[in-house]
Amino acid sequence: MAAPSPSRTSDWWRDAVIYQVYPRSFADGDGDGTGDLAGVRARLPHLAALGVDALWFTPWYASPMVDGGYDVADYRAIDPAFGTLDEAEKLIAEAAGLGLRVIVDIVPNHVSDQHAWFREALAAGPGSEARARFHFRPGRGENGELPPNDWPSQFSGTTWTRVPDGEWYLHLFTPEQPDLNWSHPDVRREHEEVLRFWFERGVAGVRIDSAALLTKDPDLRDFTEGVDPHPYIDLDEIHDVYRSWRAIADEYGGVFVGEVWLPDAERFARYLRPDELHTAFNFNFLACPWEPERLRATIDDTLAEHAPVNAPATWVLCNHDVTRTATRYGRADTAFDFAAKRFGTPADLDLGTRRARAAALLTLALPGSVYLYQGEELGLPEADIPLDRIQDPMHFRSGGTDPGRDGCRVPLPWDADAPSYGFGSPPGTAPWLPQPADWGRYAVDRQSADPDSMLTLYRTALALRRTEAGFGDGAMTWLPAADGVLAFTRDHGLTCVVNLSGAPVELPAHRARLLASGPLDAGGALPPDTAVWLRA
Repeated sequence: MAAPSPSRTSDWWRDAVIYQVYPRSFADGDGDGTGDLAGVRARLPHLAALGVDALWFTPWYASPMVDGGYDVADYRAIDPAFGTLDEAEKLIAEAAGLGLRVIVDIVPNHVSDQHAWFREALAAGPGSEARARFHFRPGRGENGELPPNDWPSQFSGTTWTRVPDGEWYLHLFTPEQPDLNWSHPDVRREHEEVLRFWFERGVAGVRIDSAALLTKDPDLRDFTEGVDPHPYIDLDEIHDVYRSWRAIADEYGGVFVGEVWLPDAERFARYLRPDELHTAFNFNFLACPWEPERLRATIDDTLAEHAPVNAPATWVLCNHDVTRTATRYGRADTAFDFAAKRFGTPADLDLGTRRARAAALLTLALPGSVYLYQGEELGLPEADIPLDRIQDPMHFRSGGTDPGRDGCRVPLPWDADAPSYGFGSPPGTAPWLPQPADWGRYAVDRQSADPDSMLTLYRTALALRRTEAGFGDGAMTWLPAADGVLAFTRDHGLTCVVNLSGAPVELPAHRARLLASGPLDAGGALPPDTAVWLRA
């Protein structure tokens, strides 16, 4: 594996490529149909050969798995379906031996209803100190039969559940995920101890789920559209939490990436001040349609909102919550919106895959760091899950209209001709989500032998990004280009051109072509929905 360029050896997070591992669907080491840490350990050479810098693991903690592990019952224990704490420590060490850092996921807004604190709160009753760690309140109405307020859920459905003694508790997500009260010192102290627990086991960083939701209006006032401040999103007090966390991370040389969904650029940037989070996910780019003007504006806006705090941008095309890139880019509407997800939306996979290949080169050429969701390097499409196999609570809480997120969480195909395509389940043991009948065409072994595959494209692009000058953190400059074309240059004459128009375009003057997402025309022109890296 090539040595990292000098710009990647300090402040590595400013331009790292970080691979998102969804453990339940990555690889199954014990053959029970569920991915696990043993499976990840066995496949670490694949990730090292891919050329990424770090691995982000979605929650691997003890959990009832009501919401895919984001309902955590114990932050200091690995869920038995995934393995043991000893295996996690071995994985962290083995990954480090291959030059791969590990980032873990923390879910500070809520815990599982099976967490010891919540079980204690239910038993303790109204007015108890145990209940003060959560948001328990009497209901409204003559007999307390109405919820304490009208807050909308992050999923569909209600945000309050009543317990037998008559009180209600808040849950912005499912009823099995009670929200914590971040004004309580126990909550602050516990999470700081959890951060130390994992930093001391060698993790390089922490991804923070729903990072803008922690603190709540103390009076739990009703929600009114358009009235600021919002009663539970982005309250000013939340920054005290992240300043205390940053001090802990600095002790260990650790980094944070926040899941921060905010439309206000100035307020978004506050999370990235030098004494708070290092980075935050760029959801505007993820949701942006495959349209040149919109993409350029989103790139400009992203860089502009990060500039005042000197934070690097992050670029991501897909994650475990979002429709797969190859499918989304093959639809009439190529944007992403949770509210718009519906069954039966048609997609042209050939077109979507061509665009996904071009988007990979665009993303990897932009300034900052990149997050790559597992299976994107294989060009996996969104899978159609039979109704009787859907597990995602988003589907059920929508009354069945939302197909949910399971379609992007299907177990990976490793070996085209093996049972469960090499995921690890023996014959007769079905993977936890069904794999499509054509999954073998996307398998790692088949793509590894194909010089034109998506996997080969990603391996080549990541190797160039690691060894060629001009990639990663730094400045970029837009170049004059024809309508429908994005062209920009980086340091050392590195140039990226992406053709989103309907006709081939001539390339700018250059002395070398480093990589193209697809074949060029016979005369050297760049076809539609194709990208190229040049050296001027």
